[in-house]
Amino acid sequence: MPAIIIFILTQGAASICVADESAHWSYSGDDGPEQWGELSPDNHLCSQGRNQSPIDLSGALNADLPELVFDYSNPGRTGEINNGHTIQINLNPRNTVVIRGQRYELIQGHFHSPSEHLVSGNLYPMAIHLVHANENGDLAVIGILFDEGEENSVLNRLDSFRPPDMARSTEPVDFNELITSRTEYFAYNGSLTTPPCSEGVLWIVLKNPIIASREQIERFHNTMGSDTNRPVQPQNARAILE
Repeated sequence: MPAIIIFILTQGAASICVADESAHWSYSGDDGPEQWGELSPDNHLCSQGRNQSPIDLSGALNADLPELVFDYSNPGRTGEINNGHTIQINLNPRNTVVIRGQRYELIQGHFHSPSEHLVSGNLYPMAIHLVHANENGDLAVIGILFDEGEENSVLNRLDSFRPPDMARSTEPVDFNELITSRTEYFAYNGSLTTPPCSEGVLWIVLKNPIIASREQIERFHNTMGSDTNRPVQPQNARAILE
């Protein structure tokens, strides 16, 4: 495997600092993305960082990327939280993915509408980010894009997406059902897409989108009250692998 590929897949993740919860931020207005870097000293990378996310996933280099080895064998959630910026699903422990020999445990999943990453200039109506951490606290985030289509049964198990007249689901949320591919994905080194925009995050974005209904996508968007995506950031000198 070429040295550049080994570097991006093994050196990309770095420990992430905790966000400054006292510095209010939003996706628009005076405390929107263009001002994030000025809201708190902890957010300086939001304006000064060179490896920021999201980006437009275009011009990727063909590479022999390893298969993603998922072991999401303990389905279920411990909480579903509207934190004012997204709907966050806190998940049971002992669900992992191995990326080039490094094991990361799934911590939480959260949504953005529209998607934050573009693919060759194309914006998707929604995305979920599955946040993982290894034993050193390094982060790997798997992004899964949504296209509009039929109703998604996994989303119907979440209170925030379930139609008002639908009974509450007793089935555990199994994110295995959201994994569309283990071999077709983009990989690059980036950052958190919200303050403090910490860098050193290994990003994996699956190429094959999943489907959700217009009503489900609109239900999330209306719950949040606005778009919840940071604008794309400069790619700079980073390599995007596929």
